[in-house]
Amino acid sequence: MRGNGLWAQLRRPPGGRDARIMLLAQGVDRTGTGVWAAASVLYFTYVCGMDAGRLGLLLGVGAVAGIIGSPLAGRAAERLSVRGLLTGCHLLRVATMALLLVVDDFTALLVSVALTCLAERGAKTLEMLFATRVAGERRATYQALFRSVANGGYAVGTGFAAIGLAVGTTTAYRVLIVANALSYLLAAALIRRTGEPAGRGLVTASPAAPVPSDGGETTAGAVPSPWRDRGYLLFVLLDLPMCLDDSVLNVGLPLWLIHHTDAPHAVVPVFLTLNTALVVLLQLRFSAWAERPRGAIRAVGWYGVTLFASCLLIALSTGGGPLTASLALLAAAALVTLAELMRSVSSWELAVSLAPPRARASYLGVAGMSQSVQKSVGPMLLTGVVMAAGPAGWLTLGAASTALAALQRRASLRRLASLEAPSAVPAEPVAVA
Repeated sequence: MRGNGLWAQLRRPPGGRDARIMLLAQGVDRTGTGVWAAASVLYFTYVCGMDAGRLGLLLGVGAVAGIIGSPLAGRAAERLSVRGLLTGCHLLRVATMALLLVVDDFTALLVSVALTCLAERGAKTLEMLFATRVAGERRATYQALFRSVANGGYAVGTGFAAIGLAVGTTTAYRVLIVANALSYLLAAALIRRTGEPAGRGLVTASPAAPVPSDGGETTAGAVPSPWRDRGYLLFVLLDLPMCLDDSVLNVGLPLWLIHHTDAPHAVVPVFLTLNTALVVLLQLRFSAWAERPRGAIRAVGWYGVTLFASCLLIALSTGGGPLTASLALLAAAALVTLAELMRSVSSWELAVSLAPPRARASYLGVAGMSQSVQKSVGPMLLTGVVMAAGPAGWLTLGAASTALAALQRRASLRRLASLEAPSAVPAEPVAVA
């Protein structure tokens, strides 16, 4: 690992001044996001008076809008300034948060939430592209720093939200919304202080430069589309189950503890605390271990094994008393976090490395859909299928994750080999304003 640890890396991140400002902006953004994540469901329920059906529809529409946001942002980034688009995403969220303060009509709230989720996922894709261009070959280190900053900011935001929720008045909820909007406004102001990363505009290569076709071979000509690249779409499809650790940690573990074990409910908040602490402490080390494409592919294989071990512990937690169940589930939470650390590095590194340089923005937009789809489907998969089947469901999920990780590893190696072949080496990209 380069440098002297987390703080030294934060002072001198890959990408220099612009990366340092962007990391600060992302920390501010995630602090506000933590505030809203902790308060949103209660706000819509108790302040807006929504029943479970309307709340479910609201969250479902938001999830679908989030899926659309990633490819839209990637496509736009091939033609427009990344910095400008990212600033626009934050300002759009400021407007949608302000809208919540003045409307109570369900249709208006539906539009507000959909636009918020669209801008949020678009911003994450643009942040990924910004880091790819600024940090270059050290993007894995930047990703580790970002995750450490984001988790710290998110924890601060949820802690701030807890104060407002404890007060519980309508005014307190509105203060939380204003705090969230101000975090987006400050993030936008910080981003305006950065320089536009290299690659502004449509990134193209020389006409003779070959790019991978949908069959993994190389062709020359027009800028390729990720939607016609079967090899890359296979990577994105297999990346979906690689994101299930998020639902396991935030949905599966708490519900399993409450409904299927004798562990005390006070253990539930410890899952998030343990996750946050491990991410902050270990993300840099994991990024160094899984750096570069082949390191990321190695991490994919270990992801499946680690998630299987976690699922095994969850399945075994039903057989003991409160102490045994608590220890088993806490160990499972630690393993899920280790799987998350591997996935966070491998998914991003491979999304960049397996994309042709001259169409990287649109490719990253498609790759960014994985987490949005998982957030929509993952909780339903766990509650409706895995947990309904009992311990056998967790064992099946673990075995399936291991098998799919092995398939992802093999497919990624094959595509990487085709990209590294002499006939597939692309020319240096040229930025066309």
